[in-house]
Amino acid sequence: MSMHEQIRNFIQDNLVVFDDEVEFSNEDNIFELGFVNSLFAMKLVTYIESEFNTTIESDEMDINNFNTIDNIVSFINSKTVYQ
Repeated sequence: MSMHEQIRNFIQDNLVVFDDEVEFSNEDNIFELGFVNSLFAMKLVTYIESEFNTTIESDEMDINNFNTIDNIVSFINSKTVYQ
């Protein structure tokens, strides 16, 4: 399973309001779509740290790193290059 698929599945599996008929792309802003609130964002960060064996520093907690699946994957990939 690709990293994109893993993150998408996590988002879909953990959204209380997720409707199977709602579709979103890897480029869609999950905050603007209302899929993510601040509590879920922290859950997402914890998942990323655990699943992809990385640590997210407080200065990296920029919404632009986490607002789309593509941005999340790019962020994770950039972290693994530098670790």
